[in-house]
Amino acid sequence: MAATMNHNVVRTRPKVGVGVVITSPQSHPGCVLIGRRNGKIPGTGLYALPGGHLEFGETWEECARRETLEETALELKDVRFAFVVNAVMEDKDYHYITLFMTAEVDTTNKSEPENLEPEKCQGWEWIKWNEFPPNDQLFHPLLVARQQGFNPFDNIDKNGLRI
Repeated sequence: MAATMNHNVVRTRPKVGVGVVITSPQSHPGCVLIGRRNGKIPGTGLYALPGGHLEFGETWEECARRETLEETALELKDVRFAFVVNAVMEDKDYHYITLFMTAEVDTTNKSEPENLEPEKCQGWEWIKWNEFPPNDQLFHPLLVARQQGFNPFDNIDKNGLRI
């Protein structure tokens, strides 16, 4: 079903995405896992977090775990909501509500990522949050989150809220 932004242009409804900010404090302190998008998908060549579309009936946490496992073979612990952005690029007919979840690698299982979807990602790497690639190399939802001041290493209380 389509929604209209004005009476002359018909646009599709926004989609819901989940981006997962994955940390590994013991092995990669201060870093998050990012990969360069690949193939015929929006944002090809840009850096993005593991993640994808929220499926019908799925919780945000389930989506974060599923997408991460499908893309990186990593299992997660301490998955929680962190931030949300409304990312719109009208010229590209792109509108996503992206829920950012934070999580830590469950090192009782595999501790380093594999690239399980090379048709969608060039590979995964651990990058320090304060040494990220330039903004023009970031996938739009991640760019918007950083521009709005999101930092997964800010102080978080036991309920997952910033303090």
